[in-house]
This record gives sequence, structure tokens and C-alpha cells, in this order.
Amino acid sequence: MRRHAMVIRLRPEHRETYLRLHAAVWPAVEETLRQANMRNFSIFLHDDLLFGYYEYVGDDHAADQARIAADPQTQEWWKLTEPCQESLAPQGSDDWWVPVPEVWHLADKDG
Repeated sequence: MRRHAMVIRLRPEHRETYLRLHAAVWPAVEETLRQANMRNFSIFLHDDLLFGYYEYVGDDHAADQARIAADPQTQEWWKLTEPCQESLAPQGSDDWWVPVPEVWHLADKDG
């Protein structure tokens, strides 16, 4: 299992829309994430920053990310959520959400 974190800005004028959408994420979108080996996906909000975290249990993260991007329901979902967000990625980057490197992790005593 690998942990992934990412950050993006929430546009203040779309805050209520974004929160409403995420109060009832479409089941098909959630299932696509599960099929792409993502677990314990959470999005946190601090002021205007969204912080996402998930655990990846697959063997090919790039292929699973491509599977998510190719899913028609996820594409429709993104049409609703992307206007609510402002990427913090450098110009010319392929990232929408910016990956955040892990600097510390408290592991379970057993592993």
C-alpha cells in the first residue's frame, strides 16, 4: 500500500457547490475509484485549500489513473467539480491536483 496526498485551491465563489457535490458523490464515481485500487480516499478543507489523501493498493498507479480518467461518469463528475477548483500546479504541468510529498509517517507498531 502506498499513501498519496495532493492539494488544490477551492474557488471561494464555488465553495457551496463543491461541498454540496461532495456531500453526495455519485456511486459510479466511487466505484471507479475502488476498481482503480484506491482506498481510504479523503478530502479535507482548510480555508480555500483542499487536501486530498488516499491509499493505493494496486501495482500500476499510472494505469489505474488512466482508467479513472477514461471513465465516462468520472469525466461528467469532473465537468462539475473542476470549475470549483484552481490548480496550484506549475504552468505546463500535467497535474491538476498538486502531489504533496510525504515527510513523516507514524507507522503501526506491527509494521
